[in-house]
Amino acid sequence: MLTRVSLALAALLATSAHAQTSAPKPAALTVQAVPPVPAELAARTRPYMELRSVSFAGWNSKDRSMLIRTRFGNVPQLHRVAGPLMDRQQITFEAEPVGGSWAPSGDVLAVQKDVGGGEFFQLYRLDSGRLTLLTDGKSRNSLGAWSKDGKLLAYSSTRRNGADTDLYVMDPRDPKTDRLVAEVKGGGWGVAAFAPGNAKALVLNYQQVTNSDPYLLDLATRQLTPLGDHKKDIAFGGAEYAPNGQLWVLSDEDSDVQRLGRMDTATGRFTPVANAGRWDIDNFDISDDGRTIAYMTNEAGITRLYLLDTVSGRSQQVTGLPVGVAGGLEWSPWGELGFTFNSAQGTADAWSLNPQSGKLTRWTQSETGGLDFSRNPSAQLVEVRSFDGERVSGFLYRPDPAKFPGKRPVVVDIHGGPEGQERPGFMGRDNYLINELGIAVFLPNVRGSTGFGKRFVSLDNGPFKREDSVKDIGAFLTALKADPAIDAARMAVTGGSYGGYMCYASAIRYAADFKGALCNVAISNFVTFLQNTQSYRRDLRRVEYGDERIPAQRAKLEEISPLRRIGEIKAPMFVVQGANDPRVPKSEADQVVAALNARPGASPTWYMVGENEGHGFGKKENQDYLFWSTLQFWQQTLLK
Repeated sequence: MLTRVSLALAALLATSAHAQTSAPKPAALTVQAVPPVPAELAARTRPYMELRSVSFAGWNSKDRSMLIRTRFGNVPQLHRVAGPLMDRQQITFEAEPVGGSWAPSGDVLAVQKDVGGGEFFQLYRLDSGRLTLLTDGKSRNSLGAWSKDGKLLAYSSTRRNGADTDLYVMDPRDPKTDRLVAEVKGGGWGVAAFAPGNAKALVLNYQQVTNSDPYLLDLATRQLTPLGDHKKDIAFGGAEYAPNGQLWVLSDEDSDVQRLGRMDTATGRFTPVANAGRWDIDNFDISDDGRTIAYMTNEAGITRLYLLDTVSGRSQQVTGLPVGVAGGLEWSPWGELGFTFNSAQGTADAWSLNPQSGKLTRWTQSETGGLDFSRNPSAQLVEVRSFDGERVSGFLYRPDPAKFPGKRPVVVDIHGGPEGQERPGFMGRDNYLINELGIAVFLPNVRGSTGFGKRFVSLDNGPFKREDSVKDIGAFLTALKADPAIDAARMAVTGGSYGGYMCYASAIRYAADFKGALCNVAISNFVTFLQNTQSYRRDLRRVEYGDERIPAQRAKLEEISPLRRIGEIKAPMFVVQGANDPRVPKSEADQVVAALNARPGASPTWYMVGENEGHGFGKKENQDYLFWSTLQFWQQTLLK
């Protein structure tokens, strides 16, 4: 007979053996039905867990160093790089992810940080490795523009009532200078640029992706003067004052795409100067002397870089930039242009351009876990006609046919937004699926995606057009099934946020095709989502999805909500959620998991909650464990 001591010893040995064979689950992750992660799996995938990336965050005018954002611990922090490929010196050491920017004068670094992914950002000044709080510690605050002399920093805040993003300015060297400069209504307001002299500023009020209204703000009188015709749906993608006081903007006025041009602040008239044909210009920056504007185009997802001579009005493309995706343009005071660049063959890093010599210089070379991605094939552009003849496209990443002959399984990964776009960049951890497991990954741009003009981005607006984007997935599935290298019997779907809604909806509509679905921070019921999302963003989302307060729209929103038809899903399900998500609250996941588990004869739904996460997992230990669990899910649904 076993004694009480021997029973305890047996339990201890069993626990020890389990610990040796399973990777430790982070304490902040709560799971239901998700199996333990084998230690062998964690060890085998370890190089892919150590991938790093860098985003260029600006220049320091005092010492000519570069500010970058990258991760060496659990979350991204700010680092200083003194010169190209020199050591990265970490300058923030927080438990939460941070972002920030130097004042143009180079003497103050402003930092933005939230807690647990809740997105109630506070603003700080960095002082000798410590953060000095600049905001109230309670409301949601977002960094705006610096004045060109670095004396003023603008930001928006929900301080007054928790919903409206009023506008403030301060000298961050002295928080007592903080003052309200515009009391507004709505959650999309921000200061885009200060005019020379700091008496006025250009303000944008974002209504939706196709409509943002510009205003001229007098900082002394707090008067907001509308610019242009606000009755028109016109989007502004950026604004900046040249040294001579001329205002430059990105606008789609009288165009389907964004063009670069001047705006007359007296009349509101927009005069286009540069365009990219049927493609958007998606960001720009003006040199300190005002003679050159650098801008980037988004051509079928690929970035092209141009330099515009403001005197002659002529643009010249920068040659030598590889095929990939770039962003974050900023001129240094000494005339070097900084930006972030990545491609299928390499993770994101910081680069610069010398406009006189045309030389491109790499400033950082992020670690790839010892892996060589230089031979990764570029993404294949796939274009199809949807149910109504609309042309839609996406990018297909194929496994090496020599290593993985025959038909391969595929994961269809749908982006969020819906105002987002899949572009042919680095695939990060998903390279493990492609290079080690032989799983193809397809990234669709359904109607409603950005990058294809405002007509296309508006095709899914409101509840009565919403399911048209789900029908686009059907057109892509037809094309994938016809591909001789794709196994039509092994297809799965995933997506996050709005892509999570698309994940549920696709698993319902194409239940016969998808063998598994992993839906992350996903909308399950549009009515409960709109009722429970944070108040500062509720009206912005009603413009996109519909207004649940209007009976006809509410009825349609209920009709198209996945929760209503959850019993039609036949595939195994994996639901992922952040407990502190301010956008898609955890209640959306809880109700759908309960409904999924209530299906007669259904296997238990895998459910993972990040108790210290928000709209997506931001902490490396949680990201790692989620990825390992994801691999087990794909193993069960696609690779058996």
